[in-house]
Amino acid sequence: MPTYEIVIKNGIVVDGSGTPRFRGDVAVSGGRIARIGRIPAEEGARVIDATGLIVAPGFIDLHTHYDAQVFWDPYVTTSGWHGVTSVVTGNCGFGFAPVRPEERERAMLSMTAVEDIPTETLRLGLPWDWVSFPEYLDSLERTPKAVNVLPYVPLNPLLVWVLGLERAKAGDKPTPEENAEIARILTEAMEAGAGGWSAQCLGRPGHPEDRLLQGDFDGTPMPTDVMWPETRVAVAEALARLGRGFMQLSGTSITEEEFESLVEISGRPLIWNAVIANTRSGGLYRRKIEWLKKCQERGLPIYGQAMTTDVPVPFSWLYGGLSVRPPVSTVFEAETVEEKIALLNDPRIRAELREFDPFVYHAYPDMRLHKTFTEEYKQYEGLRFKEIGERIGRDPIDILCDVTVADGLRTEVHTGQFNASLEGLKELVDYEYLIPGLSDGGAHLKTLSAGMYGTEYIVEYVRKHGWTSLERAHWRLSALPAHCAGFTDRGILREGAAADIIVYDYDRLAYGDPEFRHDLPAGQLRTVISATGYRYILVNGQVTVEDDKEVGVHSGELLRHGTSGDTSA
Repeated sequence: MPTYEIVIKNGIVVDGSGTPRFRGDVAVSGGRIARIGRIPAEEGARVIDATGLIVAPGFIDLHTHYDAQVFWDPYVTTSGWHGVTSVVTGNCGFGFAPVRPEERERAMLSMTAVEDIPTETLRLGLPWDWVSFPEYLDSLERTPKAVNVLPYVPLNPLLVWVLGLERAKAGDKPTPEENAEIARILTEAMEAGAGGWSAQCLGRPGHPEDRLLQGDFDGTPMPTDVMWPETRVAVAEALARLGRGFMQLSGTSITEEEFESLVEISGRPLIWNAVIANTRSGGLYRRKIEWLKKCQERGLPIYGQAMTTDVPVPFSWLYGGLSVRPPVSTVFEAETVEEKIALLNDPRIRAELREFDPFVYHAYPDMRLHKTFTEEYKQYEGLRFKEIGERIGRDPIDILCDVTVADGLRTEVHTGQFNASLEGLKELVDYEYLIPGLSDGGAHLKTLSAGMYGTEYIVEYVRKHGWTSLERAHWRLSALPAHCAGFTDRGILREGAAADIIVYDYDRLAYGDPEFRHDLPAGQLRTVISATGYRYILVNGQVTVEDDKEVGVHSGELLRHGTSGDTSA
């Protein structure tokens, strides 16, 4: 009788620890890595021939918004196609628990506003078979999953639960008793298995009049944007009493000193979001890296999560994307193709577009023509509209509008993400204690599909540019985030660890261009990016992907307290 369920034979093992690769075999049984070394093929009930292939731990993504998508998409694509075997949800303080039944609609509208997940999709896709956070965890556990999930406790729902919606959004200062109740509910969720707490803090405490880049659907701040420091201290103290968990924070209203204080109070790691190599930020990301280095030197476990992905952002006048402000939104909101075309032909709209730079970091003249169905412009595919304009002596905005009109709005356009430069991206790779990724998986569905960040990291930064070794890449993509988030039994391939394993062809590994699909509940639109080169992906010892295809195996788990329910070796 075979000794093991699966033996992965003759692979090049990059175990995630940062030590040199080696040729060897990996045996799997009961969802765990049973043995690493030289293992006879006859000892495996199934043998995977990994000759010439890399065998490595699955990627761990600490920044996703798959809180809803996991209920209708077990692979939480595109992440599950690209070697991600564990995700953390509930980031930025946004989520769906605890939520009273009468507040569910409002919670969905808010998630649409801050994370661009269509409300129609949420209405159809969420089972809403919970009220409390422990009940939400139970629902997640029942749900078929092809990846592992560990949720944060998002603080927005907690503030609304304790203070009521109006007081929470007005930024009322909680009483000591109310802060204690917020901490109690957090503790209850942590004892049920949550991983920590998260919050976005963009405004000033008690100042709901602040106008924010990312506010609620009605123009008001999200509750954590106007949250008081005393509340953050209360939930940090809760983690200190528990002796576990981690924090995720972002925002401009918290000083570096307060971040450091929260770590001192809690004694727990903090994930700071986000380090973005934006060339228009005035070097902000460099200053943040220097601060993170100083924290490291002082022994403060504050880790930056970096936006290392630089895949193009797709844009279409037919489908939308990029901005919800006029004049762009004026075109998007037109109900018919004919009405949109009329607006794009309007000289007034074109004049407004020439003066418009959506969101600070996108510039329409710098967009590329990715795909056209008109012969007149076919020769210019792959060029920036600015370059096309220089060649034919016309304004780039006129070309963008004209080709779109000629295509009946089917034109596909790509633009860069966050104005990242190659030099800046290398700086993010060079600082080895930055956590790569920040996929934002499950959010901004029309424009972003960054769950492929691990594939991109290896393809671009290891194989193409040679900025780092494969060993260090896998340490940062798996072991480092596992350490930060308290994943106790995965992130490194070792005997007794959970068998979350990727087997891939290093030379063939690739990712596709963004493509639009109407495959969300209610037929809503999203962007996806395909994967190439993943021969096998194993989650808890079962093959979930083979030759880049889903095999319909849902072996993912809810990782209560950061670990599998079965901790036996």
